[in-house]
Amino acid sequence: MADTLVETKLLLPRVRRDTVARPRLDDLLDRTMDAPVTVVSAPAGFGKTTLLSTRLTAWLAEPVDPGAGGARAAAWVSLTDRDRQPGSFWTYVLHALDRAVPGSASAALALQQTGQAPIESALASVVNELSVHPGEVSLVLDDYHLADGPDIAEGMTFLVEHLPAQLRLTISTRADPALPLARLRARGELVEVRAADLRFTGEEAAAYLNDLHGLDLTADDVAALEARTEGWAAALQLAVLSLRDRADASAFIAGFAGDDRFVVDYLAEEVLGRQPEDVRRFLLNTSVLERLTGALCDAVSPTPDDQSRPGGRAMLDLLERQNLFVVPLDDHRRWYRYHHLFADVLAAHLFQERPEDVPALHARASRWYAGNGHTEDAIRHALAAGDTATASDLVELALPALRRARREHDIVTWITQLPVEVLDRRPVLAVGLIGGLMASNDFATIEARVHDVEQLLTRPASDLVVVDHGELERLPAALEVYRAGLALVGGDPSGTIVHAKNALGLAAPGDDLTAASASGLMGLALWTTGDIGAAHRAYIATADRLTHAGHIADVLGCSLAIADMELTLGRLRDAENTLRRALDLAEKHDAAGVAGPEVMRGTADMLVALSRIAWHRDDLPEVADLLRRADDLGEPSGLPQNPYRWRVAMARLRAAERNWPTALELLDDAQRVYVGDFSPPVHPIHATRARLLLASGDLDGARVWAREHKVGADDELSYLREYEHLTLARLLLAEHRATGDIATLQQATALLERLLDAATAGERDGTVLEVEVLRAAAYRSAGDQEAAETALEHAVELAEPEEWPRFLLDTPGLTELLRALAEQRPASTFLRDLLAGRADQPATAPQSDIRPGAQEPLLDPLSDRELDVLRLLGSELDGPAIARELVVSLNTVRTHTKHIYTKLGVNNRRAAISKAHQLGLLSRSARA
Repeated sequence: MADTLVETKLLLPRVRRDTVARPRLDDLLDRTMDAPVTVVSAPAGFGKTTLLSTRLTAWLAEPVDPGAGGARAAAWVSLTDRDRQPGSFWTYVLHALDRAVPGSASAALALQQTGQAPIESALASVVNELSVHPGEVSLVLDDYHLADGPDIAEGMTFLVEHLPAQLRLTISTRADPALPLARLRARGELVEVRAADLRFTGEEAAAYLNDLHGLDLTADDVAALEARTEGWAAALQLAVLSLRDRADASAFIAGFAGDDRFVVDYLAEEVLGRQPEDVRRFLLNTSVLERLTGALCDAVSPTPDDQSRPGGRAMLDLLERQNLFVVPLDDHRRWYRYHHLFADVLAAHLFQERPEDVPALHARASRWYAGNGHTEDAIRHALAAGDTATASDLVELALPALRRARREHDIVTWITQLPVEVLDRRPVLAVGLIGGLMASNDFATIEARVHDVEQLLTRPASDLVVVDHGELERLPAALEVYRAGLALVGGDPSGTIVHAKNALGLAAPGDDLTAASASGLMGLALWTTGDIGAAHRAYIATADRLTHAGHIADVLGCSLAIADMELTLGRLRDAENTLRRALDLAEKHDAAGVAGPEVMRGTADMLVALSRIAWHRDDLPEVADLLRRADDLGEPSGLPQNPYRWRVAMARLRAAERNWPTALELLDDAQRVYVGDFSPPVHPIHATRARLLLASGDLDGARVWAREHKVGADDELSYLREYEHLTLARLLLAEHRATGDIATLQQATALLERLLDAATAGERDGTVLEVEVLRAAAYRSAGDQEAAETALEHAVELAEPEEWPRFLLDTPGLTELLRALAEQRPASTFLRDLLAGRADQPATAPQSDIRPGAQEPLLDPLSDRELDVLRLLGSELDGPAIARELVVSLNTVRTHTKHIYTKLGVNNRRAAISKAHQLGLLSRSARA
């Protein structure tokens, strides 16, 4: 849909031709480049936007001292009242920063899109990226008063309090923002530019009126005009338009007086009164528009048949040439807007002169926007026209596309703009709102809303208003889906399954999305209870329905869950095939351009998941290659969970190389960037970290984990904590090997027996495989050779057909048992390869500098100091903290960071750390 991002809001406004040099303001603004925050606060028409865009353009063009760091960059956001919604506001701010400094906000945008992480987490990511950026960055938020409010102030306060040294924040506003200005003022971190500073002096007014516009006014006339307007830029601009071609300039200037608002009204009357009737009518008609383009103006203000008035595009060109308060919004001069003050004046005249025409003008605008794919603008104008029915129709027809694009926030925003009583007769809209609220994790009113719609659907069809009858057919099943979702959120998996089955029974033919949602919720509930076979079947049905519906990005996410279940079921080959099919599906759709660039989102996750398959097979070069390919695709190709998944996978690789420090650092970083989804957290990062501590010989650290997470051998078992209890069993076996304590071994054996019973009952052969390997080790330690051999034989029976050696490789004490089994099965290449690859080395085995599958070393290697900086770039420290840690200046850190980025071919911290892990650079840094 065309409403996702208005590109013109991110463009630095072009420098106006009719500007006059104002050195005193340049000097004042030069001070802002040394202050973290600048507030330019003045009423409308004081030239705030012109001043800032002119100065910023000049600042960007100034030569940079080579010793001062990298190139300068500017991020500009032109805000509107629709940016009062935090989702919209931060989307524009983060996109602006990411365009100014590529890569600086990519992770933050991914976090924000999840809708689950607080904005402070996203902003912390940006702050850390910019804190080591070598160049200065200026962020300007223009017309901030239109977006200011409590919902925005919270995140803005965090940003202001944590601004990195490189970032300068400038806020242009008509009213002081709700930010801690007093605190900033007391710390000397605030520069303020007020209306008194922006008023034209007598000299500046003379230069503007005479030198720039050639009015040839006398000194007395200039002084009188400056006094009457009190140096107000908008009034002076209107005066220029009023004074053109007047022979009686002095009499005109003497003829008006009063306060600022009166002056503008008076001068606007003069300007409008001097325009030809066709131009005046065009100005008033198009005053209902926030943005202007030729075709839109033609639709709203068509040329009468008996007139030869220029078309909309030509009229906009004419207005710009005559300086009639139109502001170009792009370099191609396709889109414009009126100066805010002039727009207010035009709107006021339209309401005074032709109030009966206003609804029709908005209706024309709505029709044009709707016909050109700008649904949000079409809805807004329909509401302004008082045409609630059309606005409601537009929202209802947009619902399927909004759901497909995961724009539930927009669904909620648009529907809540409609009168509340509209939902009393429009069930499709009412259910659309329920879906939007559910997706936003806003469950408070869902139960009551579902009940209301159920009652509404019992009424005669003549009582209902519906434009999308296909959507109406979905509603009974959709309501059951939402009841299933409520049950799942409420911890009632049985209720979830009941409602999901009801939804499947009610789903209309061809309603793939509802059926997919119901199957997915049923699968989640079954997965949570440990019935993986049934959950797997439900998810297969979900993926098939999503594929048929064209929701390819959702198919990729679903495939991750299916592969995870297949691993639990002991089907390693099936898991690999599932992931490769999903990867092929994404690549085919991407090549065909079926659904645009978003189709690729999730491709990186497929590669990371495939690296897990390769790790289970002990194919470490393949693991490394898959992780490199995933990282090379970049942030846009991954789901929000990919950053933590990639780190966990890389930690497994480093652990397989017995590089324990780096592996543990990666897991700590994975926990820091963790973002969950609806899947149950059956492999928590903290338990994986405990396994690495055990493998490295740190039993104390593993014991601390068990205490902190309250994992005990006598716990009641559940599938959700199965991985943790398996980890505990490994800890108990390690403690027995270290101490010889028989009671500990008995605890481990008893726990493993219970785990085996539970996994066998649930047909979770992947878990059975791991348990049997651990049982073999436990019975060998207890001296029960027969039981050990039986358990090991069962494990091999499960592992060999799948070519799955990982658990057999990672469990100590099995070499003799495996050798004896291999002698019994001389034809088994799996056992021969297993014995060849197995080594019960000590945890401190030496490491090679180049990991399996490593890329060629850097042509320009990093220095020791750059390696130190690189290691700290992977932490949560910002630039100043890194400087303190290394006892160097912040400029030195920036310089090193710039060199690191250049040598690694990256442009942000996260990419630098990922590339460093690929190249094994952090392994060397940690050992150095």
